[in-house]
Amino acid sequence: MTRLQGLYETADGLGLQICYFPMGNITAISTPDGFIGMDVDKLENTAAEAVCLAHEMGHCLTGSFYTVESSLCQRRRCEERADRWAMGRLVPLAELKALLESGVTRPDELAEHFGVPEQFLRKCVQFYKEAKGAL
Repeated sequence: MTRLQGLYETADGLGLQICYFPMGNITAISTPDGFIGMDVDKLENTAAEAVCLAHEMGHCLTGSFYTVESSLCQRRRCEERADRWAMGRLVPLAELKALLESGVTRPDELAEHFGVPEQFLRKCVQFYKEAKGAL
């Protein structure tokens, strides 16, 4: 099972409703009642779809929502919480450490292993280094 398939199974098990439709200038949105809307035509591949879905699930599962009236600081906090949830789900620290210790260190190889875009993998590594002090 791919990580993307696992996300869809988790979302289904949690009762999150995922719908696909064109959304103008945004790619995805989530609501506090467990609705996730995605414009998959804007996503390059399944790796990008996994990151997008995990991020939106992160909003739902951490309660990290904001409105147009929310401050920039509040918006940033909510986006960071959703990102951290997605990172932990898609690139678990223990698994990343084990791969690095086994000699798999090239970002493209790591990204392929985790089924995420290389840019997201680099973001995870930076987060684990700077925020967690774990790498």
